[in-house]
Parts: sequence; C-alpha cells; structure tokens
Amino acid sequence: MTDAQPTDAHAAGAQAGSPAALAGRTPGVDPQRLVAELVPPPHFARATFDTYVPDPAHPSQQAAVDRLRAAVDEVGATGGRWWRRPRRSRPVALYLDGGFGVGKTHLLTSFAHAVGLERTAYGTFVEYTNLVGALGFLPTVERLASKALVCIDEFELDDPGDTVLMARLLRELAERGVALAATSNTLPGSLGEGRFAAEDFLREIQALADRFEVLRVDGEDYRHRAVVTDAPRLDDDAVRAAARDREGATVDDFAALLDHLARVHPSRYGALLDGVRLVGLTGVRPVPRQDVALRLVVLVDRLYDRDVPVLLGGGEAPLFSAEMLRGGYRKKYYRALSRLGALAAEGAALVSG
Repeated sequence: MTDAQPTDAHAAGAQAGSPAALAGRTPGVDPQRLVAELVPPPHFARATFDTYVPDPAHPSQQAAVDRLRAAVDEVGATGGRWWRRPRRSRPVALYLDGGFGVGKTHLLTSFAHAVGLERTAYGTFVEYTNLVGALGFLPTVERLASKALVCIDEFELDDPGDTVLMARLLRELAERGVALAATSNTLPGSLGEGRFAAEDFLREIQALADRFEVLRVDGEDYRHRAVVTDAPRLDDDAVRAAARDREGATVDDFAALLDHLARVHPSRYGALLDGVRLVGLTGVRPVPRQDVALRLVVLVDRLYDRDVPVLLGGGEAPLFSAEMLRGGYRKKYYRALSRLGALAAEGAALVSG
C-alpha cells in the first residue's frame, strides 16, 4: 500500500518550523486502499439508530428509522455471498430522499453498522466511480458482490456517464442478491415541491426503478448554515499563527491549493489528508471556475469525513457565485457550504479555546 508521500518542498517547510502545506504533497494510492477504505467515515464512526434523534415536528424522520431497523433483519435474512442466496430473493433497496443536514448520512451509516461493517461496503458515489476506474468494472463487481449490503452516500445525477455506470453496477449487484441503500439531496428551495430528487434518481436508473423503496426524510439543516459560510473568518496572520504550533496542522494559500488540486486525482484527496489534524487556508476568495469548484467540493467532503477542522482566512465574499448556485451542480455546492461552515466553526472554536 502506498500512502501520501511528502515532496521535498513539503519536507523543507516542516524543517524550517513553518506548518506543512497540502500543496506540497503528491500522494499515491494503491487500488487496494480504495477497497479497504469503503467503510463509514470517522465522522460517523459511532453513529447508531439510538444516537439519531428524530425531530417530532417531522414524523418522516422516525418513520425512516423504523423502516431501516426493520431492513436490518431483511438484509440478515438474505445476507452472505450471492451464490448462497435464493435465486428469486429480492434484496432490500432503499433510497433516502431529503434536504441537507437532516441526518441521511447518519441514518445510512447507522444501517451499515447495524448490518455489520465486515458485511458492508460504504462509500460516496464518487468513491465508487473512482474504484471502477482503478480496478475495472468486473473486478469491482466481484469485490462488492461478496458483501451483503452496499451503501452509496450522495448519489449524484449531474454526470450522465457516471450515473449510467453506477446504474449498471447497482443492477449487477442487485441481481446477485446484494442489498442496496443510497442517499441524495433535494435542494432546500425544492423541499415543498414533491419528490424532485427521488424522481430524477429513479428515472436515471430505469432498470432499477422498481427495486428501490423511497424513504422521505424531511427536516431542517441541523448545521444551520446559510448560502455564505457564516463561520467567523480570521485574518491570514492569525491563521498562520494558530497553525504554527499545532501538530498535524497545514497552511495553504487558497489559490495555490486550488491549483494543486488540479494535479491530484480526486480519488487521492483522502490520502492527501493523511495525518492532518487542522487545515488553515489563507486568502480565501470566490472560486473562479466550475471545474475548480467541483474539485474543492471533493476536498471538503474528505475533510468532513475525517473531522478535520478548518481555519478560514481572507474576506467575507461567498465561495460560489450565484450562477453556480443556480446551475446543475448546485446540490454539491450547497452541501459543501454546509459542511465547510461546520468545519470552520470547529476551527474557530479550537483557536478561541
């Protein structure tokens, strides 16, 4: 297995007593690591149905918990390797549909823990597409078919090619008796307009449409983040000073880090954060282009998965333009703002504490 290896620039910065920089790292990742890391992220390592607190104002939350609890027994009844299952068995296939911050990922990881991590593969949509790219389609099917349950967090509809690829992968797994569970997001402005996201999801994977049972999860974003990340900003010198004496801290100029991300495959962003406990960003400003913004979204997801606090330095301008937030990738941007806001609040609290 090959983990992240610092470059000479990274090592030189550390030796000089200044914080390391993510832009100084060029990680390489063995495909086997991608398989081994198909587990719930550390942020949800202790998530269970008992630690999920349904909001009484939104009964759909309790209904989702009850259905998932029942599904654990159903997966147990049909679990194991596919060739040991009855040919006519119809595996569980659940889709959690709801807005940002209502606890869908908490519920999905609780489901995975209840079924058993040794019997479950858990990853985001992007992580599965990266796995197919690294291993090939059929080897990926063979590895995942040995599981009783495959969980896909943040199923995405914005890339037709990847969506068709995932539809084919899920169809192969379902035909082998593997239980499936997925989440996605309905935009906040669309919550009162019916099951927009669920309908899109089911339409895009027509071959699986009749397999999935949709569980609506209504509610408010528990992180209570606005379109503009509202965690307090620090000035750049304060970011550098806060990171200077903290073990595992990194500091990067925001623009330089965005440039570096273009040279690192998104499947390696997790390895980029190996050993990192705090990320400081100076000169934070609006993201200039869509391709750059999408890479930043993946990095924010990996930071959030690993519970890495963030220090934001720079102005108060929004990260994503109004045009981006209206476009086809808006779901990703809203999720990133919600998660980055939570991480930045943790970073600010860490400094003030």
